[in-house]
Amino acid sequence: MNHYETLYLSQPSGGVPNNPLPLLLYRQVMPEDARDSAAWFEAVFDKNDWPPRWRYPVFTYTHFHTNTHEVLGIYAGEADIQLGGETGPVVHLKRGDAVLIPAGVGHKQIRASDDFMAVGAYPPHLSPDKYLDQPEQLQETLKNVAQVAIAHSDPLFGSKGGLLEAWNRQD
Repeated sequence: MNHYETLYLSQPSGGVPNNPLPLLLYRQVMPEDARDSAAWFEAVFDKNDWPPRWRYPVFTYTHFHTNTHEVLGIYAGEADIQLGGETGPVVHLKRGDAVLIPAGVGHKQIRASDDFMAVGAYPPHLSPDKYLDQPEQLQETLKNVAQVAIAHSDPLFGSKGGLLEAWNRQD
């Protein structure tokens, strides 16, 4: 059951490079009866070779990573997250959702419930850099993002879909 939505944010916006690979929105992937939501996301990400790294809300300013893709598992509350830069779309995420953000795609929390929290994970052996929306760095960040490899497994579905379907179609 590879249920995800794709969102294409391929054009730069200000100093945000974005990425030709689509962002993937996984709606309500966590079972309703999961007892510890954060631990459920951490176990699934870890099993699929996306080691979990943190539990935290999303920063309230536009930022992006030029050296790795990032997955967020929403384990509490809900939030509106702006994607792709200051003029990008806003998506509503809630407990049980996940979002796979390709390298270079800007993201920031616009509004959130008081209890909003996410688990963040990255492919193995990668430590995310952090860039802000600074147009003078766009050429450098575009170059960095273009060098990021496609992960060898999907953080939720492993070797059976998700980014392996959606991103490999981009070749």
